[in-house]
Amino acid sequence: MKNIQNIAVLTSGGDSPGMNAAIRAVVRTACHFNLNVFGIKHGYEGLIDGEIESMNESDVSNIIHTGGTILRTARSARFRTEEGLQQAIENLKKFNIEGLVIIGGDGSYKGAAALAEKFPIQVIGIPGTIDKDLSGTDTTLGFDTAVNTAMYAIDKIRDTAEAHDRIFFVEVMGRDAGYIALDAGLATGSEAILIPETKTYIDHLVTLLEKGWKRKKKSHIIIVSEGDDAGGAIQVSNAVKEKFNSIESRVTILGHLQRGGSPSMADRLLGTRWGFAAIEKLMAGKTGIALGIKNGEINETPLSIVNKEHPALSEEMLRMLYILSN
Repeated sequence: MKNIQNIAVLTSGGDSPGMNAAIRAVVRTACHFNLNVFGIKHGYEGLIDGEIESMNESDVSNIIHTGGTILRTARSARFRTEEGLQQAIENLKKFNIEGLVIIGGDGSYKGAAALAEKFPIQVIGIPGTIDKDLSGTDTTLGFDTAVNTAMYAIDKIRDTAEAHDRIFFVEVMGRDAGYIALDAGLATGSEAILIPETKTYIDHLVTLLEKGWKRKKKSHIIIVSEGDDAGGAIQVSNAVKEKFNSIESRVTILGHLQRGGSPSMADRLLGTRWGFAAIEKLMAGKTGIALGIKNGEINETPLSIVNKEHPALSEEMLRMLYILSN
């Protein structure tokens, strides 16, 4: 075990449900081992500005069930500059911080790798993003909550679509990854799912709707991932209307409600496991790694690999998408 005494934790980039569970586990585990633990507010921006505060067990009481992040978060253009990075390093030196737990997505990991290149500090990443777009892990913190939020919303939209004989184009988040759209769409029996990983052909979508119309199917749910090559739900809806206007249509953009709310049991447990493991890895002298989960077991992947690889969609899921939407 390495003789490490001062560690810090920050959340960076977009918030995701379960971040507070991870923060809680980091702080309480560090306190158990008599480490000094600091919370950095507003991610790398706060690190540059010196928003660093000592934390103890009571600071993380009653947060495991809450969404967002008690440390707040931000995206930092300044951290990508030499001046910003050096100021962040000076603040780490000021508090004698030897280990840093970073909870966030690919941009957060790139920041961690840049920091470790310039300064001899141990860095451990926890995958906190609803997009599930990081390699080295079967899922990411917040994905389960986000996809369930989308599923419940789509179920409700289905009711009104049936009542009014309408097509609904429902846009979900995910950036350039279609995992939320694919999982939520399959779970709700949506008639079509448009994702960035596959080419979208409007003519094919129109043909599918026409086939449903001939079968006397009067309502359809079309799930559109925000990063789809045909555009968002509004663009897809407009393109379809030009060729198929036999039925009324509406657009619903679920937006940021997918990032909020109380985290699911799965995300609370994942955040807790990863937060606990992060401290153990730091105490063991580990650095430059991102934690993940594979087949139910915690694993680690070099940050350099996580930043270069995009996880592939399951071939089985893609086959289901093709067959069930026809």
